[in-house]
Amino acid sequence: MARLDLRKKLSILADAAKYDASCSSSGTLKRDSVGGRGIGSTEGMGICHAYTPDGRCVSLLKILLTNFCIYDCAYCINRASSNVERARFSVDEVVDLTLNFYRRNYIEGLFLSSGVIRNSDYTMEQLVLAAKTLREVHDFRGYIHLKLIPEADPKLVEMAGLYADRLSANIELPRDEALARLAPQKDVAVIKKAMGQVRLGVEAAKPGKRDKIKPPKFAPGGQSTQLIVGADGAPDTEILDRSASLYGGYGLRRVYYSAFSPIPDASSVLPLSKPPLMREHRLYQADWLMRFYGFSAPEIGEGTAGGMLDLAVDPKLAWALNRREQFPVDVNRAPREMLLRVPGLGVKAVDRIVSVRRYRTLRLEDVGRLTLSVGKVRPWITALDWTPGGLTDAADLKARVATRAPQQLSLF
Repeated sequence: MARLDLRKKLSILADAAKYDASCSSSGTLKRDSVGGRGIGSTEGMGICHAYTPDGRCVSLLKILLTNFCIYDCAYCINRASSNVERARFSVDEVVDLTLNFYRRNYIEGLFLSSGVIRNSDYTMEQLVLAAKTLREVHDFRGYIHLKLIPEADPKLVEMAGLYADRLSANIELPRDEALARLAPQKDVAVIKKAMGQVRLGVEAAKPGKRDKIKPPKFAPGGQSTQLIVGADGAPDTEILDRSASLYGGYGLRRVYYSAFSPIPDASSVLPLSKPPLMREHRLYQADWLMRFYGFSAPEIGEGTAGGMLDLAVDPKLAWALNRREQFPVDVNRAPREMLLRVPGLGVKAVDRIVSVRRYRTLRLEDVGRLTLSVGKVRPWITALDWTPGGLTDAADLKARVATRAPQQLSLF
């Protein structure tokens, strides 16, 4: 193979990494180089690559160590049989790129994944070595996210957790049989075993109240995974059920959803077209409801047609339209759990309502000051000076409150 310069490698391996969505930089510890020690920080502003829960933009150098791979997963652009241009970084090149990009204020952290080369252990060793070099040799204090090779030796997974802020092993497909069919060299039981090891490591790293010596930090940002949407025929309800089981079983911080994208020279067993991007968006909204609003996966799936979320309205609104007998709710008396189910009210707005109503009886105008979408809230609440009357049960309510699709304006 012709020797590639660093710029060309970066072009190939950064592009190859774009298919992995599980690269949030949230949830880790705060570290910085204030005081002249070390380099890097887990905080700050820069090129917008990822968003933390508090809204900060955090830039990440997102690359593969290599896009060579001995596996032949049908859905992967970097599979062994794919006719793509290949490249490989050395560990030193990854380290130098990370440090140089940080010094130029391009990034705040590193997301490093890889195709499997030689074998799983060798690949995982290279990923861990890159993180170890950054931490121990250069005292890098920025964010590091390492992709796990689940088949690698558990000792390597343990080492990865000592140097990385977050780890992730991708389940990839909602259905186990689909993974066995489309990625025969991967074993879902092995992937889950690695995820279980990470969960145990994270829990063991939490200091007890009586511990005099704190245990070493282990992946303080937890772990995440990715599910490909639309590659195996699984409906949305099945995807959400799988996500709920992963959250409960492995203590995941995030499940990421990536709409299947047709790839060159694709296998005949894959779909010919990609699913609507709105489907991916609705799954993220549903996932948010499970994580922050107290919804269960079966509740979100109630009334869906063929197990698919409604693309015309968001999942919370779809649930409310299907459960109109529970509305309207009184913003001055309803428990927080029920207010969280009101379309148009977010967590912050609900917490403000609960706080303010201790001192005064809320009017609709007050609710309007606490939320950006009082028009969306009107059919579902009562206040001191407001009752929706027959609006809650109106036959055309869905059409009234559904968000209109954006349209391109004309200059003529």
